[in-house]
Amino acid sequence: MAQQNKDTNELIKVRRQKLSDLQEAGKNPFEITKYDVTHHSVEIKDNYDELEGKEVSVAGRLMFKRVMGKASFCNVQDLQGSIQAYVARDEIGVEEYKDFKKMDIGDIVGIKGTVFTTKTGEKSIHATEVLLLSKSLRPLPEKFHGLTDTDTRYRQRYVDLIMNAESKEVFIKRSRIIKEIRKFLDGRGFMEVETPMLVSNAGGAAARPFETHYNALNEDVKLRISLELYLKRLIVGGLEKVYEIGRVFRNEGVDTRHNPEFTLMELYQAYTDYEGMMELTESMFRYLAETVCGSAVISYNGTEIDLSKPFERITMNDAIKKYTGVDFDTVETDEEAKALADQHNVEYEERHTKGDIINLFFEEFCEKELIQPTFVMDHPLAISPLTKKKPSDPDKVERFELFINTWEMCNAYSELNDPIDQRERFAQQDANAAAGDEEAEHTDEDFLNALEIGMPPTGGIGYGIDRLVMLLTDSQAIRDVLLFPTMKSLDAKKSTNKTAAQPAAPSEKIDFSKVKIEPLFEEMVDFDTFSKSDFRAVKVKECEAVPKSKKLLKFVLDDGTGTDRVILSGIHDYYEPEELVGKTCIAIVNLPPRKMMGIDSCGMLISAVYENDGEEGLNLLMVDDRIPAGAKLY
Repeated sequence: MAQQNKDTNELIKVRRQKLSDLQEAGKNPFEITKYDVTHHSVEIKDNYDELEGKEVSVAGRLMFKRVMGKASFCNVQDLQGSIQAYVARDEIGVEEYKDFKKMDIGDIVGIKGTVFTTKTGEKSIHATEVLLLSKSLRPLPEKFHGLTDTDTRYRQRYVDLIMNAESKEVFIKRSRIIKEIRKFLDGRGFMEVETPMLVSNAGGAAARPFETHYNALNEDVKLRISLELYLKRLIVGGLEKVYEIGRVFRNEGVDTRHNPEFTLMELYQAYTDYEGMMELTESMFRYLAETVCGSAVISYNGTEIDLSKPFERITMNDAIKKYTGVDFDTVETDEEAKALADQHNVEYEERHTKGDIINLFFEEFCEKELIQPTFVMDHPLAISPLTKKKPSDPDKVERFELFINTWEMCNAYSELNDPIDQRERFAQQDANAAAGDEEAEHTDEDFLNALEIGMPPTGGIGYGIDRLVMLLTDSQAIRDVLLFPTMKSLDAKKSTNKTAAQPAAPSEKIDFSKVKIEPLFEEMVDFDTFSKSDFRAVKVKECEAVPKSKKLLKFVLDDGTGTDRVILSGIHDYYEPEELVGKTCIAIVNLPPRKMMGIDSCGMLISAVYENDGEEGLNLLMVDDRIPAGAKLY
């Protein structure tokens, strides 16, 4: 690594000298303000018969150059692709050819010339002019390996887009998906609107908000966690079909399907219900697949997903009955529901009701089975504070979630428009918050005032755009479809590492006076028993939050065997997943698998636990990264 950095620094030094020489010669590329581009690379190739022998000008990044005496070949990459240029000294001039030979891979150039085909059959440009438009002072990654480090790809997306055509295609397709969504909804008479991002009461979803402060108003505010409550106010105001595509912010973990800042679309339509939302959703998903992917039958991670057939419809209780045999329609009390949870090893909190238990059962046993498009309907009232009750069963609501590839793709309601009922449900949410539920909603008096003015029967739905893009582009992680995903600051990492690496100065002596530890075990363990515990060094390959769990992190570990090991650990209160990737930890690897949230945990990571000033403290045991995976501890 040190040699690589040294080589890079030498290349940067050489390139800066080349720039200095150009500037002294009056050829400063950074003084150029524009360049007339007549065509793009793919456009020339696709229209070759029409353009052959005609003059064109292209501009882009120099990605390849082969100098052969008085003539050379180069390759220029633009938005659409790349095209070869033949550059001869006698065509562009002696001095200009010298300048061309000094150009570096990564430079931005403009090339003018005539379209022709080389002897090898490649459609190319016979250059009459090559102009340096911008000097690249930092070398690109090595050509044949490209940019493969995922952390660098996410942090330096600009380099990723240059080096990886597949990555660029994902974001071009993302733009098209959003364009086609707008086209589809515009065709159905929907009106696109914009609503506030900074709000006094972040409602409309079960999530923890980010908080900030208005200096001018001297008022604390929150970043929105959904779009719902303002859009419903517009329905009250008489805008019968509205939608918004916008960023929302949830102060939660980062994993392969979740980013704290993400794109959400919500739409609301007066005079329809959740059945109307099902029809709209099924039609839109099919339209997007056919328009963007070319077929309603798509593939995700090797699994065929058929959007051409009518989507399956099943109630939440029927799904649980199908996959577990438990019929919650026959369960009457919270106590009965908790007893069933105990029997099936479903973790719950004391405050949970029958409705909460039903949702936990569904998440534990059903979600993983839902590969093909499936509408899961009629959720418990307890988990749906903004939804109309089913007239035939007041313990359930008219709500559905669409699942594809085990993912929740959208969430829809027959919207609650009874202000008295809504106030009672807000009161229950306030009680939940008082009982410790950090994701509970709070009473919104202005929204209740709007409902008292009168809201017509309305269907509403929310779609996670990022997850939809993942599905339609066959992308494995949400960061692959976000141009600039949330990443832990490199400065923070350096600060942390510096603190860990340097011994504390006397003035920064650590105070352990308020620390309490558990008493040492009095019972002795014989050596043979102890020696059977297999402690190994393990490398963290992947780490993500376990969906629906506030505490669990899922680790994918290299234990030196060549087979990935999965261990779950309840340390999310102390660490974010991304800061642990690449670390070397210690684990017991010969414990029997233990199922946690439906996932087999094969071993135990070792942490140090203690009490500090009355609060529990925990540090995951991390060791020198020079220790190889699988090294045994003695």
